[in-house]
Amino acid sequence: MKTPNRLIRDEIEKQGILPFNRFMQLALYCPDFGYYETQKDTIGARGDFYTSVSAGQLFGELLAFQFAGWLEEIKTFNPQLSTFNLIEAGAHDGKLAKDILNWLQNHRPKLFEQIEYVILEPSARRQEWQKETLAKFENKIRWCAHVSELKNRQSTCGIIFSNELLDAFPIRRFGWDAKNKRWFEWGVAFENEKFVWAKIQNPAFQIQNPELNAPAKLLAVLPDHYTVEISRAAENWWRAAAEILERGKLLTIDYGLTADGQFLPARTNGTLRAYFRHHFADDILANPGEQDLTAHVNFSAIQKVGEAAGLETEFFGTQTKFLTQILGKTLSDKTFGEWTSARARQFQTLTHPEHLGRAFRILVQSR
Repeated sequence: MKTPNRLIRDEIEKQGILPFNRFMQLALYCPDFGYYETQKDTIGARGDFYTSVSAGQLFGELLAFQFAGWLEEIKTFNPQLSTFNLIEAGAHDGKLAKDILNWLQNHRPKLFEQIEYVILEPSARRQEWQKETLAKFENKIRWCAHVSELKNRQSTCGIIFSNELLDAFPIRRFGWDAKNKRWFEWGVAFENEKFVWAKIQNPAFQIQNPELNAPAKLLAVLPDHYTVEISRAAENWWRAAAEILERGKLLTIDYGLTADGQFLPARTNGTLRAYFRHHFADDILANPGEQDLTAHVNFSAIQKVGEAAGLETEFFGTQTKFLTQILGKTLSDKTFGEWTSARARQFQTLTHPEHLGRAFRILVQSR
């Protein structure tokens, strides 16, 4: 079996400079050595990043409470429906699915029986890891590799959601050439026994990527090599999910910004980051397959894609605001369960701006 370095080097030798989205695809998803294929414990204290699920069960329980309300609304408009879909894309280690299903089984048993839970996971290896976590619900869950597999089945009425998925889709990186007043693409080359950044020139970049058409006054003052990221892969996934949703909600929770936030002085080098054991890795291109790579989601682009597919934007805001709204509903609903001190601590972690509250944005669209 080739090493990750050798496989990427072979592609560079064949085609010259490798576009970064291809480098990222191989580093994260290559079946033989990709980070998400070989690193089972990527989340939590032992992993490389900390998510809302890591804070405890409350995150999944709050989502389950909100999902139950949404599904009951759908049933009000479609009383003949006997089955609802809960579709989770990129279920990581399966813990969020477990928390959601546990709460629904314990607090909404009738609704639980009507739910078909689907996990969209292209990796056969990660499917096996998820099945270990979710063994209790083996008869309740179905796995699909891609959202396209759902197109030819029964209509999707329910909720499609993801938590920290879109930020891991491969991105293209574009840099500004201040002298020549044009954009170039950042690619990857191999020199002196290591991967290095290299420029790809193509006059069509600005036409193919209208996001790069910033106001002339702004471009005039952008520093040399100012970098922005574009993820067509994330946009394409959102479009495909929107198209299969007949009635219900499409939701994502992720790090992100709006289009206005792409061009800020503090983001000269863009938002692309590498993480290794909860710390920033200095060299993004080093050790492919051993560190996580992530970039902020452009929520403006994602929202636009959903609306073009006929969805209506219901909510876009911080995780703090979203979860606080759900909390308000639970306080008047005794079925949510006792509000313990442990839950209070978890809620503070999920919503406090110095913890996870400020970092995450949530987008909800509906049909």
